This record gives sequence, structure tokens and C-alpha cells, in this order.
Amino acid sequence: MIEVTHLGKRFGDNRVLRDVSLSVAKGEVIALIGPSGSGKSTLLRCLNLLTVPDEGTVRVGEQSLTFTGAATRLPKDAVLSGFRARTGMVFQHFNLFPHMTVLGNVMEGPVTVMKQPKAQAADKARALLAKVGLLEKAHAWPDQLSGGQKQRVAIARALAMEPQVMLFDEVTSALDPELVGEVLRVIQALAEEGMTMLLVTHEMSFAREVAHQVAFMRDGVIVECGPARQVIDAPNEAATRAFLARFHEGRPTSA
Repeated sequence: MIEVTHLGKRFGDNRVLRDVSLSVAKGEVIALIGPSGSGKSTLLRCLNLLTVPDEGTVRVGEQSLTFTGAATRLPKDAVLSGFRARTGMVFQHFNLFPHMTVLGNVMEGPVTVMKQPKAQAADKARALLAKVGLLEKAHAWPDQLSGGQKQRVAIARALAMEPQVMLFDEVTSALDPELVGEVLRVIQALAEEGMTMLLVTHEMSFAREVAHQVAFMRDGVIVECGPARQVIDAPNEAATRAFLARFHEGRPTSA
């Protein structure tokens, strides 16, 4: 469903991604872990072209784009919008429209981008709000919601565009600890339904239980990638072991 080949990206003299290759099968969940500044979020942003790679190839579904630095020409707006619509992205900060109700936030994409009739979009939005446990908040305003509720609305809004894959960029890192679980439960339910997902997370126990594979990134490269429990419980690379040591302290080893 997702294939990244020899992807590279630099900002000035800072080379953020270095020859990154990664494949995500349909229905697979891959967790990206690693220290801050390792390139995890940039990799996600390259997948839906919020950040344009300097080199390499990105394929989502059947559409593939190749990048060759300054010579790269992005497709026309309609094609670019279609490519981005395949990848629903949820960010660390919720980015809800403050002047719209919860229902309006979830409806906006289908109405404006997909040109769906408002009644149809409203029905879909209500179904998605029920899916994330927030139907009763349909007519509330974003500033009336908790952080966890805002993040669940952001997930519903991304799902409203009917993406083939979902990208989650540290979606719990800005939440109070007691609100993290409600968001992770929604993501876990999506995984159980077979949604293809790539997520950046520091929730190691969640990654261990929900992800099929874990990829550890450092300095713009994927150092190690493999089955989630193997990478988290018994990583092969010294750099991965050093990073995970802080998370393993005080946790008994699971079988």
C-alpha cells in the first residue's frame, strides 16, 4: 500500500532523510520510533507531500511520484489533491477549525474537496463521530472539548476523506496522561478493522501490542526494522537498545 524508495530530504545543510526505504503492506501497522530530530515526522510529511522530498520515490496505492531535486515537477492541483486524499494525516496538535462545530469540522473536507452534498456529508460525519465515541459532541465547539476529544475529532475528520492509509504524527504527545488512552483505543480499533497505518509514537507498549512492525530511526536513516515485539523486546542494533533502555527500565520482560 505504501512504498518509499531511496527517499532523501535536506533543509539547507541539514540532511534530514538519508536514502530511506520502507514498505507497508495493506492492513499493516508500522510504528516509527526514535529520538527527536531523527526524521520520523519528516518522513510522514513526505508521504502526503506536505514536505516535498529532494530525491527518491513515494508510492501510495497505485500512484507513484519520483523526485529529482530542483527538476521535480509536482502534478497539477487535482492530481496532487487526489494523492493527498489517499493519506489521512493526524498531527500532534489538533488543528480543528475553531469557527466550526465538531460536525462542521468533520463535514468540511467531503463537502469542499469531494463535493459531496451536505446531507450526505453530515450523515457520514455523524457515523464517524459515533465511531470515535463523540456523537453527542456533534454540535459542540472545539474550545468546549478536552484535548483527547479534539484529537478524536481530528481522526474522524481525516477518516471522512476515505483515505487508503492513515498517518499519525505523535498524536498523544500533547495530551495529558489521563487522556492518552482514549485516543489510542480509537487507533487500535482502526488497526483491528484493517486500516493501513504508519504512526510516529513514543508509546512503546502500544507500539509493541498494536503495530505489526517497528522501525527505529536515528539521524535520518532507518537503523532497524522488524516485528514489533522483537524490535522492542530484543533489538539487534546497539543504537536501538540504547534508545529503548529508558523505556525498559522497571518493566518486566514479556514473553
